[in-house]
Amino acid sequence: MSLQETMIHLYSPLFTEREKPLIACGELSASVFKFDTGVCAVRLTNAVGELVILPFQGQQIWSATLGGRNLSMKSMFDQPNPTREYLQNYGAFYLHCGVTAMGNPGSGDSHPLHGELPNAPFQKAWIMLGEDDAAGRKRTYIGVGGQYKHTVAFGADYFAEPLVRLYAGSTLFDMAMTVRNLKQTPMELMYLGHANFRPVDHGRLVYSAVCTPEHIRVRKSVPSNLNPPPGYREFLEELDRHPEEHNVLKPDLAFDPEVVFMIDYLADADGWAHTLQMHPSGEADYLSHQPAELKVGVRWICRTPDQDALGMILPATAGPGGYAAEKAKGNIIAVPAKGTWRFALTMGALNAEAATKVETRIKQILSRHTGIC
Repeated sequence: MSLQETMIHLYSPLFTEREKPLIACGELSASVFKFDTGVCAVRLTNAVGELVILPFQGQQIWSATLGGRNLSMKSMFDQPNPTREYLQNYGAFYLHCGVTAMGNPGSGDSHPLHGELPNAPFQKAWIMLGEDDAAGRKRTYIGVGGQYKHTVAFGADYFAEPLVRLYAGSTLFDMAMTVRNLKQTPMELMYLGHANFRPVDHGRLVYSAVCTPEHIRVRKSVPSNLNPPPGYREFLEELDRHPEEHNVLKPDLAFDPEVVFMIDYLADADGWAHTLQMHPSGEADYLSHQPAELKVGVRWICRTPDQDALGMILPATAGPGGYAAEKAKGNIIAVPAKGTWRFALTMGALNAEAATKVETRIKQILSRHTGIC
């Protein structure tokens, strides 16, 4: 018997400091609560982990614990803050960045860091329970979705509609986003998916891209909000010449304050590119995206005493240099009048056996494109 899709609409009065269950179906469940800061949260749970999502604040995935591991970055925030300011609430596992602009504002830019989406006040949010079909196999899921309407006179007018699905028995989950242009004219769009994994000392980065300076480029300009220590620019120059040196996360590598790479990803026969952080234990963190949807692969690594984060792949439509710089490069997407733009991702944790299979798939992709076994 198939499970009919069910939607439960969420409203602020449902959320209190005391966590309470809202829906359960077998091993899948959702509960709701408020952090001490007053930010509303939904906890999605299956038999092997949980996601905590902020339904009304950017639909951020605040934390992800799967396969017995906390996947989320170490940050200065133990709870989300109710703010629109990006750096005053920077600790989530996943943030949506965009849509009217994205990245570090550069010369000639007036947009905020990473645009309006990261902490956007969603007007609508809901929990979904249902089944879908993947390669002929039915999967039961519980998810959180929502809708943010952004309207600026003489500017943009759109709906952003993300959806996260956590599946029964799985340490992987799916993320999708639909942006609907409500205008009678085309709309410019930028997007970056800021997935912040927790780096592991001596972890190996394995990914479907050729590791040469031609295909992996280091950002050597330093954003104005950063104050790098002596030797930082020399470190960037070394990585620019030898990008393979960052593929093992040695504790002495100076990702302080941060290092950003632009990576040309290759996809498999089904259109998916793959990225792993292989742990010394054999387990792995994983993210898969489609370069046909998100053509720019951004990597962001920040390892400091206060913030330890691995954006092993931030799938994006453009680089993180801000609107003006990316406009000049031709990296701004145009969504047609009354048109839509969509993407989908899969991410989470893998056990050693599953990680080995993905690593083999990555080697096959590289062999097919380069002829190197």
